[in-house]
Amino acid sequence: MLSDPFQIQRELRYGAPVCDEILTGRYFTIGYSWYFRQAKWVLEIINPNAHFEWEVERRDNFRADIRVPRRFRGGLKAYKGSGFDRGHLVASANHDEREIQNSETFLLSNMSPQKPGFNRQIWRQLEMAVRELNNKKHILETYVLTAPVFYFDQKIETIGDEDEKYGIDIPVPHAFVKSILAEDHRGRLKLWTFEMQNKKLTGNLEDYLVSTYDAEQKVGGRFWDRVAGGDLHNQKRKPAKMWDLD
Repeated sequence: MLSDPFQIQRELRYGAPVCDEILTGRYFTIGYSWYFRQAKWVLEIINPNAHFEWEVERRDNFRADIRVPRRFRGGLKAYKGSGFDRGHLVASANHDEREIQNSETFLLSNMSPQKPGFNRQIWRQLEMAVRELNNKKHILETYVLTAPVFYFDQKIETIGDEDEKYGIDIPVPHAFVKSILAEDHRGRLKLWTFEMQNKKLTGNLEDYLVSTYDAEQKVGGRFWDRVAGGDLHNQKRKPAKMWDLD
């Protein structure tokens, strides 16, 4: 009898959207989409073993995820010369306590094609801001769900050459969603969700806050479906401001 990943993986404590295949790792979980040949979502707790006192260097060992059948997975060849970055969904710097932990973030199942002006600027700023939230002394754990978004009323670009046997082209997401659920030492939950188009963006991070309900509609699944009581995922209003913990 197979074990239920929702009972084993700490990061799935508050739920996750549907997907084609769940890839459970040592430190985060990927909900994979065979159709899009990339993650439908990834879910993590930022540095869940923060009692470690050491940090490791970024591994940069990008590689295919052999847990995914070859005909449904992207490879390094697809990104070469494409003009797109191998954009992390679970950020490398979120998991830098042990070598194997950081290494897992470089699986291509944790990558989506991202425009360089997006990946290296505002997306990186958002990742850094989430780590700043996690470092606040009264925050116990920070859960982060990241998902590519495809707008089906727009043309979808692909990278990679069509392979005669496997068809390894990878669709380029139009945007990305990052939903952050923070739990404080009293067990109280706070939720922020961002949606950013996959292009060079300007402005403040707060400009990209959206209602979690609207983001769920675009991704196609409820993010935190195990949260009872307040039903945070059904709130249609935007949060008041960044990291408002009152």
